[in-house]
Amino acid sequence: MKRDARRQEIMDMLVRDGSVALDALAEHFSVSKMTIHRDLDDLEQAGLLRKVRGGATIEPGTQFESDFRFRERQGGDVKRRIARAALELVEPGSTVIVNDGSMAAVLGAMLVEARPLTVITNNFAVMEALRNERGMTLIGLGGTYSSKYNGFFGVVTEESLFRLRADIAFISTPAVSRTTSYHMDDAVVRAKQAMMKISDRKCLMVGHQRFGRSALHAMADLRDFDAIVTDAEPGTASMDELRDAGITLTIAKDKAE
Repeated sequence: MKRDARRQEIMDMLVRDGSVALDALAEHFSVSKMTIHRDLDDLEQAGLLRKVRGGATIEPGTQFESDFRFRERQGGDVKRRIARAALELVEPGSTVIVNDGSMAAVLGAMLVEARPLTVITNNFAVMEALRNERGMTLIGLGGTYSSKYNGFFGVVTEESLFRLRADIAFISTPAVSRTTSYHMDDAVVRAKQAMMKISDRKCLMVGHQRFGRSALHAMADLRDFDAIVTDAEPGTASMDELRDAGITLTIAKDKAE
């Protein structure tokens, strides 16, 4: 198998399983461990995975988030449930902000169901989904494009936001520890914080598995949000901390429930 095909299959395994083991990869591809080491080194340098002892993972770390192209292929059912519950907060005729991220992209595509709307976003996937939709006024935020996050960030993005106003902002996060949300990238944090500042209401969208994790940069206190939508209750320790702080979660239900 050629190098590029092998590396693509490694990424497919990571999307499916979340992590891979060095020994298993060497056996699977019938190559040396050193060859797999080089593959993982190059993929890590490209920002596509995070090497750990004995293998690699695309699970987030304090300074790592996997590439958008792989995140959008994971957890589709959970993202749709959370997005569907978040959509209930949207009133036709309002102005809505949608941030970067694969979960936010799912919500962005659903917003046509609440039209007419004005949608402000730095999420390129949302721009693509809404650009030809009638009844949707789309304000695409410029800035420096990040392929890792499939969105726009930086000074241009932030200054554009401060010239606008919104009824509600939908913000996502890869990590929540105690009562604080976190992100790995400071430019992403600044964009999300700017969105929150110009919005009358704020909704946090976060999968329950993201609780009990932290990242390099603190983004916002959970009490800054008017609603926090997730797919299930997090672990007991996290739930106790949230209850002690008076924070309530909205649990997105399956349609059958």
